[in-house]
Amino acid sequence: MSGTKLLPPRAIPGAALPEPDDSVPGPGAAAIAPAPDTPTAHTALPLVPFTSARDALKAWMRDSTAGNKLGAVRALEYAASQGHLTAQYKLGRMYAGGEGVPANDLKAFEYFSKIADENADAIPGTADGRLVGSAFVALGNYFSDGIKGSYVKPNPDRAFDMFHYAASYFGDPDGQYNLARLYMTGQGANRDRRQAARWMKLAAEKGHAPARAAFGEMLLRGGDGVPRQPVLGLMWLALAREGADPVREAWIIERHDVAFAAASANDRSAALALIERQHLVSSRNGVPQN
Repeated sequence: MSGTKLLPPRAIPGAALPEPDDSVPGPGAAAIAPAPDTPTAHTALPLVPFTSARDALKAWMRDSTAGNKLGAVRALEYAASQGHLTAQYKLGRMYAGGEGVPANDLKAFEYFSKIADENADAIPGTADGRLVGSAFVALGNYFSDGIKGSYVKPNPDRAFDMFHYAASYFGDPDGQYNLARLYMTGQGANRDRRQAARWMKLAAEKGHAPARAAFGEMLLRGGDGVPRQPVLGLMWLALAREGADPVREAWIIERHDVAFAAASANDRSAALALIERQHLVSSRNGVPQN
């Protein structure tokens, strides 16, 4: 990546974020209303006086197993209020997806904001680092679309900041994929297909199926600074198809089938040979296949 320094995304709601080493600066972010200091979700239910966050997590597991949703959420709320990262992240996901609680994107946003604000310097590659990186990606998605009826408005510049930080500092493949998409469309950043290809390739190399498909199509088409490499493009599309969810990612299967049907026999054979070679290398190195 470029050696220029990233203008760190403004914290939510205020702590300074560390600056990653290799990044591309994004456009200046527009001001938004800050998130509350404490997520509203923390006060949604009365807190049970557990002796510690660890004690609360044990109660959460026990109540979840017993089907006591209210007790389980109360236990998680307590652990989250004590600063327990996993509890905060779990609650963010629960409110985002309506899992065991009524769906509430604003509460989810505020949990992810608290995580990002207080843990932006988590060590990449660790369990905590992966959670924090994922929280930044979630924030990027919320800034992309906004949250209807709330102070969280669509803000492409802030979405760029969140995805870029997740991608560059934490190496998060979802962040890299989403950042590449912004470069492809020119939302929150100047349109730059070469940058898009670089970030898409990083995510693809980590097994990210949508990134593999998108990168494969970029290589099939070429242009705008991306060299046309049809054999490699077919290879990445085939690898994407292997790892695609047939329900949620049916588009990957469709694009793979269309590309292979349109390819020459020689290109198809060469791509299949590359795939077999990659599988052989992966098996020798003990890398699990999709």
